[in-house]
Amino acid sequence: MHGILQHRPRCTPRRPGDGGEHPVTEQLTREPATGEVGRARRRKEDARLITGRTQWTDNIHLPGMLHVAFLRSPMAHAKILRVDTSAARGLPGVVAVYSGEDFAAEQGSLPCAWPVSDDCVIPEHPPMAVSRVRYPGEAVACVVATDRYRAADALEAIEVDYEPLPAVLDMTGALTDAAPKVHESGNKAFTWKFAGGDIDAALQDAPVVVERTYVQQRLIPSAMEPRAVVATTDGDSFTLYSATQIPHILRVMAALTTGIPEHKLRVIAPDVGGGFGSKLQVTAEEILALLITRRLGRPVKWTESRSEGNLTVHHGRDQLQRITVAADRDGRLRGLKVDLLADMGAYLMLVTPGVPVLGAFMYNAIYKMDAYDFTCTGVFTTKMPTDAYRGAGRPEATFAIERIMDELAAELGLDPLDLRRRNWIAHEEFPYTTIAGLTYDSGNYEAATAKAMELFGYEELRAEQAARREAGDPVQLGIGVSTYTEMCGLAPSRVLGALAYSAGGWEHASVRMLPTGAVEVVTGTSPHGQGHVTSWSQIVADALGVPFEAVTVLHGDTAVSHKGMDTYGSRSLVVGGVAVLRACEKVKEKARRLAAHMLEAAAEDIEFDAGSFRVKGTSAAKSIQELAFAAFAAHNLPDGFEPRLDADATFDPENFSYPHGTHLCAVEVDTETGMSKIRSYVAVDDVGNVVNPLIVEGQVHGGLAQGIAQALYEEAVYDGEGNLLTTTMADYLLPTALDLPDFITDRTETPATTNPLGVKGVGEAGTIASTPAVVNAIVDALRPYGVTDVRMPCTPERVWRAIHGSSS
Repeated sequence: MHGILQHRPRCTPRRPGDGGEHPVTEQLTREPATGEVGRARRRKEDARLITGRTQWTDNIHLPGMLHVAFLRSPMAHAKILRVDTSAARGLPGVVAVYSGEDFAAEQGSLPCAWPVSDDCVIPEHPPMAVSRVRYPGEAVACVVATDRYRAADALEAIEVDYEPLPAVLDMTGALTDAAPKVHESGNKAFTWKFAGGDIDAALQDAPVVVERTYVQQRLIPSAMEPRAVVATTDGDSFTLYSATQIPHILRVMAALTTGIPEHKLRVIAPDVGGGFGSKLQVTAEEILALLITRRLGRPVKWTESRSEGNLTVHHGRDQLQRITVAADRDGRLRGLKVDLLADMGAYLMLVTPGVPVLGAFMYNAIYKMDAYDFTCTGVFTTKMPTDAYRGAGRPEATFAIERIMDELAAELGLDPLDLRRRNWIAHEEFPYTTIAGLTYDSGNYEAATAKAMELFGYEELRAEQAARREAGDPVQLGIGVSTYTEMCGLAPSRVLGALAYSAGGWEHASVRMLPTGAVEVVTGTSPHGQGHVTSWSQIVADALGVPFEAVTVLHGDTAVSHKGMDTYGSRSLVVGGVAVLRACEKVKEKARRLAAHMLEAAAEDIEFDAGSFRVKGTSAAKSIQELAFAAFAAHNLPDGFEPRLDADATFDPENFSYPHGTHLCAVEVDTETGMSKIRSYVAVDDVGNVVNPLIVEGQVHGGLAQGIAQALYEEAVYDGEGNLLTTTMADYLLPTALDLPDFITDRTETPATTNPLGVKGVGEAGTIASTPAVVNAIVDALRPYGVTDVRMPCTPERVWRAIHGSSS
């Protein structure tokens, strides 16, 4: 795997004195922003979003629009013997009723864009089941009616006969010869291996070897806005509105799946109320909506209910991790071995097999070691397919390495932070190529940790912990550590190609100077809560010297933004924002040439500052607004100069982005009841240069909530027959604001060296870092009781059982 990654251009190492080093105890200070970038602007988008004066997909009402409801399998695994839709067809308001057989010749197979290995099995995945269902909630029929309530009521009149088949639920058991088969090919989806160094040599005669098995429970994404789809046609052209993160990718994949020519298909993502990866998908409902509108020639809409969503939104995580770490007695890491089982669910969806592969490069985290060995086996089960969920493989990897580092520290009798210091990459060693073959361009783990310890009061809390233990206090104090890094900004395209990913990592942007001097930005990223409109306006305002208020950002419509790779993986700013900046630079070069012509000077004598092009050493100048109107009027242009200052740019980065940080969590555990309460939480993150601190804070807070939720609250549960038991918010526990602590957040800033903005991703950092910090704290509180692990979510019952030595 090193060969795949080492051909990338490396960053030039920083030399002493050029701004690349930070003393271990340095507390980075930030001067107030003098321009727009770095300013804590309130988001332009928020007024309409929080007041509802916007266009969500479910708000769309088209003339003659019909409504679709889906009949879903109540069984985890069964043959479909008969689907009788005749009674439903005659009900009031029902326009059409379809079964899978009705679409069998045209529905194709839902795409998997990441066949990670040569042995990867990609079964046919019909949007509507035809002869067999393989997970509860799979669509087997649908009703099209004049309103959503009639459509839903008519589902009860459809009769389906099933022949039950055994459910396949346990990953380990699924790989045995005696296990029932989810697909004819068997239950193994793929095996993906990676090795760096000699793991056998690293493990051989190692003074200390620690092995643990961790369970990453299955999670259900819960975006504020449920999924919704509207499809319409005007004959041979189609428009698909969808609450999606990926309008551009959806357009390509829907065209390939349905046979609708791509140039005849327009995809629009209106304002989208959250995604977290759950809307990074090509769904059955999107494809079927297109097929239905093609048949009926009328617009159709589908909006999911929350319980329907819990069944059929792709799930996240669900991995079994066996981790082995070898070290010397002084704590120096020798090697790390990872054996991973990853539950794919019943099918491989858009990037399902790629999720654990992304994580594969992060198990080594911020640490130096001699060898690393990773094996992942993807397993089919009769559950809802898994796919990307906030962090996509990186939270799983970070959890495993940060948990076992605490276990190794306990084995060696070291403070967990001391063990980490002995093994992490020092700030003066950047850029650093890890044992997994990635080159981390910049970082300062020492500075982030020093700031976090100060804000947290680490030594004082350790002293309090010792006192409580000495006193036998029934409420014990635990301190959890997570020193993390992540790879984000999904790129570069050539590396993604080497990893068998079907798409690239580039992003596109257009910047248009309007005659009045205002600016339109067209971005290929597609926001669903990240604040792109505000951040892109700040970048453009500084780059072109125009007012923040004079910038408009257009997105999410393939007829407006014709090129793009959309939003996921914390890529928007580090890829899409840089594309916007590059387009601005092209606009300035055009404007410089026009200014030189109008001011009768050489282009090299024109200098730009704060929106003005000036002849060096003189007062002769033209503002960019004046030049925009001059280009529009076209009365006095250089020969061959087009009458516009507009420019496009496509940016394909040379490396991933590597944010990092230190999260510290103090938890009080009542040993009599098992109740765990977070007493304090400190997060110090380094996301490079910051465009808008307010947006960064919001992203960190949201990420922390999701990571803590995995540690303490959330879990998708199936019964022994494969039925999902957590189909409502009464069953699937989500924390409210009252369940979460106040967070203390701060930053260090080590600029990225691989993009001109110096930015790193932030959208997933909080989720990646927080889960192991919380669980480490709980286990730390319980070490005097012989507890070395508590399975997530760490409910009071599981904590109590761990204390009393019984399995959960």
